[in-house]
Amino acid sequence: MIEFKFTAEKTNGQIINGSLSALSAGDGKRKIQKLAEKNHLKIREVQRRATFFYKARKSNSEKPVKGEQKAYTKKEVEEALSRLGYQVLSVNKKLFDFSPKPPHSEIVTFVKISAELLDQKLSYGEILTLLINDTQNKALKETLKEINNDLKKGADSEVTFLKYQSIFGKFTAYMLGLASKSGNMAEIYKATAKFLERNQEFKKSLRSALITPMVTLFVLFLAVLFYVLYIFPETAKLFVKFKLDLPPMTAFTLDVSNFLQANPVLVAAVSIIPPVFFWRFIKTKKGEYFFDQWILKLPVIGSLIHKTIIEVFSRVFYTLYSGSAESIEPIRIAAEAAGNRYFEDKVKNVAIPLMVKKGVGITDAFEVSGVFTETALSRFHSGEETGTIRNTALQLANYYESETVYRLKNVIEMIQVTIAMVIMVVMILLTLVSAETATVSPKQPNVVEIVTSSGNNIV
Repeated sequence: MIEFKFTAEKTNGQIINGSLSALSAGDGKRKIQKLAEKNHLKIREVQRRATFFYKARKSNSEKPVKGEQKAYTKKEVEEALSRLGYQVLSVNKKLFDFSPKPPHSEIVTFVKISAELLDQKLSYGEILTLLINDTQNKALKETLKEINNDLKKGADSEVTFLKYQSIFGKFTAYMLGLASKSGNMAEIYKATAKFLERNQEFKKSLRSALITPMVTLFVLFLAVLFYVLYIFPETAKLFVKFKLDLPPMTAFTLDVSNFLQANPVLVAAVSIIPPVFFWRFIKTKKGEYFFDQWILKLPVIGSLIHKTIIEVFSRVFYTLYSGSAESIEPIRIAAEAAGNRYFEDKVKNVAIPLMVKKGVGITDAFEVSGVFTETALSRFHSGEETGTIRNTALQLANYYESETVYRLKNVIEMIQVTIAMVIMVVMILLTLVSAETATVSPKQPNVVEIVTSSGNNIV
């Protein structure tokens, strides 16, 4: 999140100051402009919090120290160093103030260790201090420092963590911020760690199931293309030069080669434009919704993704649910955590309105939404009738976790076998084409043989 500080003037001439956070510079400026229009303010100055490099020392006999400090202006850094008794040698604004997002594994480690230390009854301040000292990733270390400083100043934990949702992710930031208010920090941290681990594990398995085979097929496609465009034509054109009749597979392959060489722009356009267009489309809200709906309908993989989404939903719902009177907010947050726009939309815009406006039960509302499996609906119905819906959600999450892990391994093995068969078929076809060219030979001239009465042959 990017932080902004602004100075504005009211209609009566009074000067006021304010601050806000935004995901981007453009978003921040739009927020400030809307705030000014709503409250009839005239913006005088907008400052963005940036990183400054400083060089300072305590006394002339000591070695200068260097460091970084976030501030709105260079003057703020100089004044802060002076108050600490340092002699300021230089302060310069960082030109490219960009920090890459920490690896997902670093976030998981932070949450898991925090959960374990909370179990050991350490205070959260002590935990942050320990992790700040031991964290190697620079972006995460700086984020934890700022969170620690904000919490020491009495800032709201939920607001503080949501400021850094670009680092943690929206759901993780929300859960960690909520933990301090829940009275059960350790359990929420454990549930969040479990969610992050499952999410990481599923994505890794999905990459093995989809991305690796796709890369293999793409490399195979390039190899075949190279053969058809460059290697094969050199041999086949010799036959054409001598006006030899070509076998059917050789003739077809040569026609394909000639077409590809004669229309490189068309071939490139057909190969590149549709994937680029599709990629750009799914980056839009409408495209993301369409893709998330379509992916659930894929054979085999779609079912696994669907069950994993319900598993995540159930696990988060279990963590946040405290009673039927307070079920709406846990359902909303769990739907957002599921990571599928289509699923989230159906839960938030179909199921929740039915529960709020018409008093429909959880199971019936979930059934109308159309995004829950029969197994999930059956389990939620059983939990709703017996008053154990919270534990039922956890049981459902554990069941789907076990099932998807087992089935995904089988899917990966099946895909690997399929790819091996595709490679074998392609190699056989290439071998057949190459072997067929070996059967091409020049025609022999017509020879007429006459046998005389004396037995001599005359050609």
